[in-house]
Amino acid sequence: MKRLLLLAMAVFYALTLLGYPGKVVNMFSTPGHFSTGMTFDGKYLWLADRKTDLLYQINPDNGQVARTLKAPAYWIVGLAYDGQYLWAVDLKGGIPKAEAYQGKLYKVDPKDGTILHTVELPVRYPQDLAYDGHYLWVVDAAKKQLVQFDPIDGTTIKAIPAPATRPTGLTYDGHYLWVSDRARNEIYMVEPRTGIVLLITSSPDEYPRGLAWDGEYLWNNDSQSDKIYKLVRKDDDLTVKLHHRFAQLTFTHLTTNFGPGKIKTLDVYLAIPVNRINQEIVGDIKFDPQPTDFITDKWGQKVAHYHLTDIPAGQKREESMTVKAKMWDVYYFIFPQDVRTVNDIPKDIKKKYLVNDVKYQYDHPVIQKAVHEAVGDEKNVYWIVRHIFDYLREHMYYEMSGGWNTAPTVLARGNGSCSEYSFVFISMCRAAGVPARYVGSVAERGEAASTDDVFHRWVEVYMPGIGWVPVDPSGGDQKLPADQARYFAHLSRRFLITTQSGGGSKTMEWTYNANEHYTTEPQTNVVVEYFGDWQPLEK
Repeated sequence: MKRLLLLAMAVFYALTLLGYPGKVVNMFSTPGHFSTGMTFDGKYLWLADRKTDLLYQINPDNGQVARTLKAPAYWIVGLAYDGQYLWAVDLKGGIPKAEAYQGKLYKVDPKDGTILHTVELPVRYPQDLAYDGHYLWVVDAAKKQLVQFDPIDGTTIKAIPAPATRPTGLTYDGHYLWVSDRARNEIYMVEPRTGIVLLITSSPDEYPRGLAWDGEYLWNNDSQSDKIYKLVRKDDDLTVKLHHRFAQLTFTHLTTNFGPGKIKTLDVYLAIPVNRINQEIVGDIKFDPQPTDFITDKWGQKVAHYHLTDIPAGQKREESMTVKAKMWDVYYFIFPQDVRTVNDIPKDIKKKYLVNDVKYQYDHPVIQKAVHEAVGDEKNVYWIVRHIFDYLREHMYYEMSGGWNTAPTVLARGNGSCSEYSFVFISMCRAAGVPARYVGSVAERGEAASTDDVFHRWVEVYMPGIGWVPVDPSGGDQKLPADQARYFAHLSRRFLITTQSGGGSKTMEWTYNANEHYTTEPQTNVVVEYFGDWQPLEK
């Protein structure tokens, strides 16, 4: 019995170590109730508390306070450790006066709390600190920036945008900055040269403050729960599925013959959704009426095919598909250094998803010039794709004006629909040697029971060492870095994907969700509609 208990405990412990960035593997209470900045000195955590005016040295194994130091001032909000000394930032310039916001930096001897150096900070409303091996970084909450500066005299080295609007905690892991945001309750991995958000994960509680890095795990203290959380920074899991919803979609294709002649032939194609990482089809898909047959196109897309003849004026033909599905928000956790080069992409993937086509025209001078400007000499596929994503964000804006023009035309024009963005993005990726394809979907439009007649399309790119990764170039046209990142390597549970394709085919052509071909007698007016109706189901 004892051996079984020990085995069960070992299995449980092993499972807690498996996970994704942000997964909690341990937690304990803070020694005070107003914790702010946090850092790690190689053996212990250090935590500041603005009410007790103490710095707590904490054993990370059990949360026990090893000792305390008097804080160098009265409103400490950030801590960092440079390998020998503590650095502390005070929000109010060392004087606890109401609304006297002016950041001041203190160099502290961790042995006895002696203040060794003091300097005015280049930011007025600081939060947490981080040390990158050469300089300090500070959160500028007023300007919503992350500022790198020289701790000797406070000289600003550079400033990058904070991920979102309420940045609080900050730490550096040797490659990337990690930033917590108290309004979004999220933690971000940030590229320190540009401020690009590479990864998003949820914070463990409702008011994330300080962040620390111990060489393997992230640590976050929360001011609302008064807890310190030990978090996974990186593990083998590339994705996590959260917040599932269960719904029924009825997709309808409606053809109306307004005459005066007849529709001689009508072929309707409904794209059939399948199980994917973001969705699970529950039960059988129902068609009304039953299709004539089922066809699979050259891209592997299966469709329900209806063949109808001799539809007189004044009549309608309706074909519908009803699907029950579970859908999830899917977060991808991709570290750029884990992605390989274009030379590592399998030959069969290249052969299928690097072909040129009428919508892409990636040999056109407009596309070639854009790829050269966006990508340069970059070899890592992650950064090739991310540079193209950022290039389109800077050179295009979303506008649904009707029609699907070719990639060079759309890029030169500078605006496009989601489909046109997708064509440009695929064109540039393929021109850079990165396989790309598109997916199309029916979207929930704000309410659980809603109708979609607009739909949405985006791109999947192949990253060697990772696989197919979603990128939504039209959605990335956002102001905040965190919002831009939400459309790179992320899927929303709003969408049921029906279509996956590398380009045109005989059945779906360049459409998604549905398509039709028809022949008519002269001067016959035909109107085609399609729409999706959502109905929430019990979980």
